[in-house]
Amino acid sequence: MFIANAYAQGAPADGGSSLLSLLPLVLMFVVLYFIMIRPQMKRQKEHKAMIEALAKGDEVVLGGGVLGRVTKLGEAYVHVEVAPNVELQVQRPAVMQVLPKGTFVATK
Repeated sequence: MFIANAYAQGAPADGGSSLLSLLPLVLMFVVLYFIMIRPQMKRQKEHKAMIEALAKGDEVVLGGGVLGRVTKLGEAYVHVEVAPNVELQVQRPAVMQVLPKGTFVATK
């Protein structure tokens, strides 16, 4: 009596609305690409170039914040002197930054 019957209505047979419903998803992907994916790929490329350009005598910062001077270079590993007569062997990707010459001064 007080509640009217509800009847289902058919969906419009418009084919263009399905394409418009995908538009927000496509726009979100484009925004994510330019804000997140592209800058990350650029950083990876710069890091790889830095690692390949390492040379003996370079002063570097390792992943844990340890400072040192490169003493030996291998294909996959780098030997870094962190103090007199103290040398660490680390993987090349563990090198986070190359410092300007004269930054690292090992105490004796």
